Amino acid sequence: QVQLVESGGGLVQPGGSLRLSCAASGSIYSIGTMAWYRQGPGKERELVARIRRVANSKDYADTVKGRFTISRDNAKNTVYLQMNSLKSEDTAVYYCNGVLSTAPWRSDGNYWGQGTQVTVSS
Repeated sequence: QVQLVESGGGLVQPGGSLRLSCAASGSIYSIGTMAWYRQGPGKERELVARIRRVANSKDYADTVKGRFTISRDNAKNTVYLQMNSLKSEDTAVYYCNGVLSTAPWRSDGNYWGQGTQVTVSS
Protein backbone atom coordinates (compact mmCIF):
# COMPACT_ATOMS: atom_id res chain seq x y z
CA GLN A 1 0.00 0.00 0.00
CA VAL A 2 2.95 2.30 0.49
CA GLN A 3 4.04 4.03 -2.67
CA LEU A 4 6.77 6.41 -3.73
CA VAL A 5 5.77 8.56 -6.66
CA GLU A 6 8.25 10.73 -8.51
CA SER A 7 7.33 13.84 -10.43
CA GLY A 8 9.00 16.81 -12.03
CA GLY A 9 10.93 15.09 -14.77
CA GLY A 10 10.97 16.36 -18.29
CA LEU A 11 13.03 17.96 -21.01
CA VAL A 12 15.43 20.74 -20.13
CA GLN A 13 18.21 22.52 -21.98
CA PRO A 14 21.84 22.18 -20.92
CA GLY A 15 22.58 24.61 -18.14
CA GLY A 16 18.98 24.62 -17.07
CA SER A 17 17.37 23.55 -13.84
CA LEU A 18 14.80 21.06 -12.78
CA ARG A 19 13.34 19.98 -9.47
CA LEU A 20 12.24 16.45 -8.85
CA SER A 21 9.81 15.49 -6.15
CA CYS A 22 9.10 12.16 -4.56
CA ALA A 23 6.08 11.79 -2.35
CA ALA A 24 5.49 8.80 -0.13
CA SER A 25 1.89 7.87 0.34
CA GLY A 26 -0.11 5.21 2.09
CA SER A 27 0.14 3.91 5.61
CA ILE A 28 3.47 5.24 6.83
CA TYR A 29 4.77 5.19 10.36
CA SER A 30 8.21 6.60 9.77
CA ILE A 31 10.65 7.39 7.00
CA GLY A 32 14.37 7.17 7.40
CA THR A 33 16.96 7.70 4.73
CA MET A 34 15.70 8.77 1.34
CA ALA A 35 17.70 8.91 -1.82
CA TRP A 36 17.73 9.56 -5.51
CA TYR A 37 19.22 7.11 -7.97
CA ARG A 38 19.46 7.32 -11.70
CA GLN A 39 20.05 5.03 -14.62
CA GLY A 40 21.25 6.48 -17.89
CA PRO A 41 21.16 4.76 -21.27
CA GLY A 42 23.37 1.69 -21.22
CA LYS A 43 24.44 2.33 -17.66
CA GLU A 44 23.88 0.75 -14.31
CA ARG A 45 21.81 2.40 -11.66
CA GLU A 46 23.85 4.77 -9.55
CA LEU A 47 23.32 6.73 -6.39
CA VAL A 48 22.89 10.43 -7.01
CA ALA A 49 22.14 11.79 -3.57
CA ARG A 50 20.73 10.74 -0.25
CA ILE A 51 19.52 12.40 2.89
CA ARG A 52 19.06 11.00 6.36
CA ARG A 53 16.14 11.93 8.54
CA VAL A 54 17.60 12.33 12.01
CA ALA A 55 20.85 14.07 11.30
CA ASN A 56 19.68 15.48 7.97
CA SER A 57 23.07 14.62 6.60
CA LYS A 58 23.53 14.54 2.87
CA ASP A 59 25.69 12.64 0.44
CA TYR A 60 26.22 13.32 -3.23
CA ALA A 61 27.84 11.57 -6.10
CA ASP A 62 30.97 13.38 -7.20
CA THR A 63 29.45 13.95 -10.61
CA VAL A 64 26.63 16.06 -9.22
CA LYS A 65 28.25 17.66 -6.19
CA GLY A 66 27.85 21.41 -6.28
CA ARG A 67 25.07 21.23 -8.84
CA PHE A 68 22.39 19.11 -7.17
CA THR A 69 20.76 19.60 -3.81
CA ILE A 70 18.69 17.03 -1.99
CA SER A 71 16.18 18.09 0.63
CA ARG A 72 13.14 16.75 2.37
CA ASP A 73 9.88 17.90 3.89
CA ASN A 74 9.07 15.39 6.58
CA ALA A 75 5.61 16.83 7.16
CA LYS A 76 4.78 16.05 3.54
CA ASN A 77 6.71 12.79 3.38
CA THR A 78 8.46 14.21 0.37
CA VAL A 79 12.03 14.34 -0.82
CA TYR A 80 13.26 16.74 -3.46
CA LEU A 81 16.18 16.92 -5.82
CA GLN A 82 17.03 20.37 -7.10
CA MET A 83 19.15 20.02 -10.19
CA ASN A 84 21.04 23.02 -11.51
CA SER A 85 23.55 23.46 -14.31
CA LEU A 86 22.26 20.34 -15.96
CA LYS A 87 24.43 18.53 -18.46
CA SER A 88 23.62 16.05 -21.17
CA GLU A 89 25.21 13.30 -19.10
CA ASP A 90 22.55 13.90 -16.46
CA THR A 91 20.01 12.39 -18.82
CA ALA A 92 18.56 9.35 -17.12
CA VAL A 93 15.58 7.87 -15.42
CA TYR A 94 15.64 9.09 -11.87
CA TYR A 95 14.35 6.83 -9.15
CA CYS A 96 13.30 7.69 -5.65
CA ASN A 97 14.28 5.34 -2.86
CA GLY A 98 13.19 5.39 0.73
CA VAL A 99 13.68 3.39 3.89
CA LEU A 100 10.44 3.40 5.79
CA SER A 101 8.21 1.45 8.09
CA THR A 102 4.46 1.02 8.02
CA ALA A 103 4.06 0.28 11.72
CA PRO A 104 6.21 0.62 14.84
CA TRP A 105 6.35 -3.14 15.28
CA ARG A 106 7.52 -3.76 11.75
CA SER A 107 11.06 -3.60 10.50
CA ASP A 108 12.04 -1.02 7.95
CA GLY A 109 11.52 -1.74 4.30
CA ASN A 110 13.25 -0.48 1.20
CA TYR A 111 10.89 1.09 -1.30
CA TRP A 112 11.33 2.33 -4.83
CA GLY A 113 9.40 4.68 -7.04
CA GLN A 114 8.57 4.03 -10.67
CA GLY A 115 11.03 6.57 -11.95
CA THR A 116 10.80 9.83 -13.83
CA GLN A 117 12.59 10.65 -17.05
CA VAL A 118 14.99 13.57 -17.16
CA THR A 119 16.31 14.54 -20.55
CA VAL A 120 18.91 17.26 -20.96
CA SER A 121 19.13 18.30 -24.56
CA SER A 122 19.08 21.36 -26.76
